[in-house]
Amino acid sequence: MVAKLIGVVGPCGAGKSTLTARMRELGYQVRHIAQEHSYAPSMWQRLTNPDLLVFLDASFPVATRRRNLNWTLREYQEQQVRLLHAKEHAHLYLVTDSLSPEKVLDIVINFLEDNSA
Repeated sequence: MVAKLIGVVGPCGAGKSTLTARMRELGYQVRHIAQEHSYAPSMWQRLTNPDLLVFLDASFPVATRRRNLNWTLREYQEQQVRLLHAKEHAHLYLVTDSLSPEKVLDIVINFLEDNSA
């Protein structure tokens, strides 16, 4: 596989940090993009401009439980609005609610292998 810069974006608690750490261990060039905290819709492109963008998503209850977050549904929804541009441009969109970190990694690696040129 040709080394590509992979960006990972999504709301808090979706599994971005876990995925990027595991992918780095496997030798991938990957960046966790904290777009969910930016009001600039295309900040993900300005910060990283990845060759491939992975969007990990998680529902409000799951994200709250995973990270023990003390936030409101409105704050979660605001993150979703901030992430809309990245979501629209993602090469892979994955809801992680019912997936283990290992399964998320497998799905992303398989996607990369299937889409390498």
